[in-house]
Amino acid sequence: MHFKTFAAAAVGLGLVTLTACGSSADDGGGSEGSKTVTLISHDSWAVSKSVLADFEKESGYKVRVLKDGDAGQAVNKAVLTKDNPQGDVFFGVDNTLLSRALDNGIFQPYEAQGLDQVDARYQLDAGKHRVTPVDYGDICVNYDKQYFADHKLAPPTSYDDLIKPAYKNLLVTENASTSSPGLGFLLGTAAAYGDAGWEGYWKKLKANGVKVVDGWEQAYNEEFSGSAGGKKAKADRPLVVSYASSPPAEVIYGDPKPSTAPTGVATGTCFRQTEFAGLLSNAGNSEGGKALIDFMIGKKFQEDMPLNMFVYPVLKGAAVPPEFTEYGPAAEDPETMEPAKIAADRDQWVKSWTSLVLK
Repeated sequence: MHFKTFAAAAVGLGLVTLTACGSSADDGGGSEGSKTVTLISHDSWAVSKSVLADFEKESGYKVRVLKDGDAGQAVNKAVLTKDNPQGDVFFGVDNTLLSRALDNGIFQPYEAQGLDQVDARYQLDAGKHRVTPVDYGDICVNYDKQYFADHKLAPPTSYDDLIKPAYKNLLVTENASTSSPGLGFLLGTAAAYGDAGWEGYWKKLKANGVKVVDGWEQAYNEEFSGSAGGKKAKADRPLVVSYASSPPAEVIYGDPKPSTAPTGVATGTCFRQTEFAGLLSNAGNSEGGKALIDFMIGKKFQEDMPLNMFVYPVLKGAAVPPEFTEYGPAAEDPETMEPAKIAADRDQWVKSWTSLVLK
């Protein structure tokens, strides 16, 4: 994923995105008795310093974080190093990549403390407990409110709208083979139109002038006219594949802070993404890893997470920031897909999509 939305900007708000630090000589060197627990994640991992300090104080474990690129890269590396993993816990495998991780046996079962308080619909490995859901978010088309007001055009609300002549040359999306939101958008269309219909849909989308770029950063901050970065870049695409949580981020990080979100969400174009953490199969410090996973589904971390990683908590009753409910509520009826279906068809879909859209 990833929800790369605005984690980097969060550093300026007293939040911390941790990078690798060397093991100190007295940390037990990754053995079971170690007081250091190592978390491997994608680049968008972020947590408030005070929240992490609370865990370290209460548990007695020092947390070391290794960031390994985007979610796809990180999962692939975890697969290659599964016999001698770099850490104890892996965070950031999502439902689009889950089968790859599970089929390669990178996780050992662990039923986290407090799992009964996690919404059952996100427990995609409930019988085996190889992974624990931590957060969810929706990949959706965002629109530039000002553009549509100026052009007296209603913003799109569905996948069907995006292929109408009124929206020709307005959408930018990410490459489904290199980008998590790009893949999520492809899966959303496959869920909506089925095996027989999604290719025909993309032919129409291509004919209607969809632009494809490599990743989220380029699409959102360089091509999309509704984002702060896009305005500076004089971007000319008023529709972009991003997240339901992008509009609140535009408000929170706006300078000056706008009174309302400059962007909106086409709620009929959303695909639900759930992220998981798992205890690595050959973890050197499995006890520390278990404690860290328990913490990640606890109230303190779950309520801290939205403004750090711009995702929604999976814990029942966890409070969500008011900016989320006002400017970026989660989709009421997002497209979803069984991980087994994604596993069976993902690679072929991406291959077909590439020859259809990029050639």
